[in-house]
Amino acid sequence: MVIPEFKTPLVLVVVPLLLAALWYERRRREGASLRFSSLSFMSAVPVTWRVKWSFLPWALRILVLVLLLVALAGPRKLLAVSNLKGQGIDIVLTLDVSGSMSAMDYKVNGHRISRLDIIKKTVEKFIKERPNDRIGLVVFGTQAYTVCPLTMDHDWLLENLRAIRIGVIQDSTAIGSGIATSLLRLKDSKAKSKVIVLLTDGVNNSGSISPLTAARAAQALGVKIYTIGAGTTGIVPFPVTDAFGNTHYEEAQFDLDEGTLKKIAAMTGGEYFRAADTGSLRRIYARINRMEKSKIREKGYKMYQPMFWFFLDGAMVLLALEIILNNTVFLKIP
Repeated sequence: MVIPEFKTPLVLVVVPLLLAALWYERRRREGASLRFSSLSFMSAVPVTWRVKWSFLPWALRILVLVLLLVALAGPRKLLAVSNLKGQGIDIVLTLDVSGSMSAMDYKVNGHRISRLDIIKKTVEKFIKERPNDRIGLVVFGTQAYTVCPLTMDHDWLLENLRAIRIGVIQDSTAIGSGIATSLLRLKDSKAKSKVIVLLTDGVNNSGSISPLTAARAAQALGVKIYTIGAGTTGIVPFPVTDAFGNTHYEEAQFDLDEGTLKKIAAMTGGEYFRAADTGSLRRIYARINRMEKSKIREKGYKMYQPMFWFFLDGAMVLLALEIILNNTVFLKIP
């Protein structure tokens, strides 16, 4: 037998008060009488079943009120509890989603793939291999915003990762803003190790915060930053859509500020990696995957199934029965 919980159990306090009030009112009405010198003449009158069961409509009405109050208290059945804990670190994955991430200089099985697509696949594998870590996701272009805060609900995190598209943010690169937004996600973290994994394929050319200023803030907060320079150098194929909606490829060159990325990593105790091809990109995330761990715990969520309709349906059935009885077998004519 499943014992339900109640969303607002204080409503149930009204039940005994209601029962006491109704019982008092019934006793008061029964106390009203006419005086007779003798009731001996009534002894010959048989007591019918209607008289014996005359209290039934009144009892049904009480049950209806009680069931309605129980339904109002919000009965529900606990289905699952996701109370997760384990050994891990707090990681924010910070990804560049500027227009240059559309460049098609990575290859998978001999087929070209955009920088963003292969990075999303690699990051997805990285997330799946760290089930005990709290991981968040920040993206940046001209501005930076949080796609997913630190969480151990990795299914939800992966859904947000897969939904990332180029063009959501204006087409510039604000590396400093990306770091600053990531630090906001980590500022209340109590984990022993706090890490930002920053991936970009460009040069900081936007935002009000310089990358090195943001790196100094990370250093002060004890946050390591692992930086990854993505993409090849020189001329790369870049997809362009014409006025008719057709896509063709043009040659383009994008610069990468490796010097700044190395300084960011060095200032914060992290490392800089160069991901010029698919293999090196995967090896980099695999290496970061071997970082130190610390104890963390995250309180999960409870899933409930509402049960109020059982009590509501029961109240409606009993109310209908009371109305039928009052208008048939227990009908009273004034």
